[in-house]
Amino acid sequence: MSIGREVSERKHIPSSNDRLSSVLLEAIARTPGCTRSFLVDVSGQSRGTVSQRLDGMIEAGLVLEEIGASTGGRPAGQLRLNNEAGVLLAADLGATQCSVAVTDLAASVLASRTYDLRIADGPHAILSGMDEVFRELLVEAGKSPSDVRAIGIGVPGPVEHSTGTVVRPPIMPGWDGYPIPAFFAQRYSANTLVDNDVNLAALGEYWARAEGDSHMLFVKISTGIGCGIVSNGKLHRGEQGAAGDIGHIQVPESEGAICSCGNSGCLEAVAGGEALARNLRELGVTEALTARDVRRLAADGNIYARREVREASRCIGKVLAAVVSFYNPTTIVIGGPFADLNDAFLAGIRSEIYQRVLPLATRTLRVESSRQHERAGILGAAVLALQFILSPEGAAFLLKRPDTDSNPSVRRAELPG
Repeated sequence: MSIGREVSERKHIPSSNDRLSSVLLEAIARTPGCTRSFLVDVSGQSRGTVSQRLDGMIEAGLVLEEIGASTGGRPAGQLRLNNEAGVLLAADLGATQCSVAVTDLAASVLASRTYDLRIADGPHAILSGMDEVFRELLVEAGKSPSDVRAIGIGVPGPVEHSTGTVVRPPIMPGWDGYPIPAFFAQRYSANTLVDNDVNLAALGEYWARAEGDSHMLFVKISTGIGCGIVSNGKLHRGEQGAAGDIGHIQVPESEGAICSCGNSGCLEAVAGGEALARNLRELGVTEALTARDVRRLAADGNIYARREVREASRCIGKVLAAVVSFYNPTTIVIGGPFADLNDAFLAGIRSEIYQRVLPLATRTLRVESSRQHERAGILGAAVLALQFILSPEGAAFLLKRPDTDSNPSVRRAELPG
């Protein structure tokens, strides 16, 4: 049994009071002008039961109650989550770059930083560096480690979400089976939630959009290619957390392209940023080292880069056409460094989808660039942490605030290596 799984299995089991607290906290967080009467209706509990739990939250400083405007008679108190009752730590870890942030309990950024790295340096070096930046940002935000309520982290590989363990990641050597939550359990009295970086970009993009985008695909095209799936407003991970791994769907007539996963002809090996950079170097464009270099060259009008990007968009469009026929999304959001190359990139993707998919599935379909751009992943990591503290287990943790030794979900654990 891995350490990550052991930590997960020994977590606090929520009680009926914890579940009620979660219902109340989520309703307060999502409902402007929330009142006690509204919470009674939403929860289905008696006014006395709701008031008892609510008074505990107010006493703990998690909820604020303010007197609203009178409409005749006694004015109702308006309830809101106290966004200053702690902070969240968020990290969007990529193959060559990492963005980290400290946010309040509304996922609003208080301090942030982006820095370069090499994911192949391994988990201990990468996570130690991340923690150093977390500490510096906490100081910058005027906070301390004891203010941290939850941590959300996105990584560029498959993740067993229930344990936060990375599982056989193609571009993360040395990370397989590494329990990321256990690393941070030694440093913070707070739970750490880990997910694939594209899932979190999808979550962040959805969080910032209207409810009309409740069936959304977020396709990140960078060093590799991945897809986050939002289904009826909820992130869909699949049974083992591997849903949306479109980068390893085989592209017809591309069998000669060897992928990092060991197979050949994968979409990522044909149209991912690393593949495009390699193709350009073979053509003599020596400055093409990363996906961002390819994007820059294409934007500057380099004919070889524009051709590579155009061909890549068509391959991606072919795969997405099959996905659209299967899933019937309302919106496809394109993220990553190529997303703003509308004429050379999005146009090619749209063309293939509309050419290959029946009109019923594309009648209201929108294919557009990310509105959050580089912020989607970090916002999603913060939202993942926020969703935890609004859950029954998170609500129990916030209301009790045990120390590290007594918290069954935040314990000292030995790390491999």
